[in-house]
Amino acid sequence: MVHLKNNKSKVTISEGELVSYIVEGKEYIHQKGNKGWRKSDDEMFPVIGPTIKNDFIVHTKHGDAVQDQHGLLRELSYTLISENENQVKFQKNYIKNTWVKNSKFPSKSSEEFLFWPFDFVFEKKFTLLNDSLLIDFMIQSEEGMPFMLGYHPAFLLSDTGEEIIISNQQKITLKEVLNAGSDAFPLLESEEVVLINYDKKNLQINTKGFHNFMLWTEVNNMICIEPITQYTSFTDQQFSEENMQLSKGKNYFSVEIKVI
Repeated sequence: MVHLKNNKSKVTISEGELVSYIVEGKEYIHQKGNKGWRKSDDEMFPVIGPTIKNDFIVHTKHGDAVQDQHGLLRELSYTLISENENQVKFQKNYIKNTWVKNSKFPSKSSEEFLFWPFDFVFEKKFTLLNDSLLIDFMIQSEEGMPFMLGYHPAFLLSDTGEEIIISNQQKITLKEVLNAGSDAFPLLESEEVVLINYDKKNLQINTKGFHNFMLWTEVNNMICIEPITQYTSFTDQQFSEENMQLSKGKNYFSVEIKVI
């Protein structure tokens, strides 16, 4: 466990996963073990969405890769790189074409092993500021590597069903998110979302580099507000680099979570 703190906030991170963000005594992160999702946050990389509709194959200029839903990054472990009272940095390293055991096999997937035909370094950095938590991502790879990126944090709700999400002057109720089901509710061309909480202060989530969100939950006590580079559920698109972002060598993204 790594703990960051200042005069009014405390953050707890377990092996790179944000498991607690407490501001003035109030918890804002979904707690593992509660009903809903089994995690508190995660990343989706190098693909977003259910690849089963593409027979788990992603087409690239270096050949076909095998990827399960939301990519293989989540199957890798973070290494702690640096730490102080207000900031901590983690990293994952992948060597191209290395087989990675798929935790969804065999109960939820037919693919026992996953692989990606590019090397990459994935860095995740948490910085606790005076009035917000900043999460920075850096992806280092070969120029031209195709990828999608999504950040998948889960926020604690009151269990009343009264919360509302606001983006680009659009108001989305929790019921609308529940009705969207596994496809999630898309908020496209948006870099800011406000979560109107029922039982505590509201949250403002600002992003750089993602340009979109999707909202997902199956319960009233939590919601995942996910910055994404691409929403893949509108069509039955093929998973290939023609439909993905191409790496500049180093790519930077950030998410700021602010209690307002």
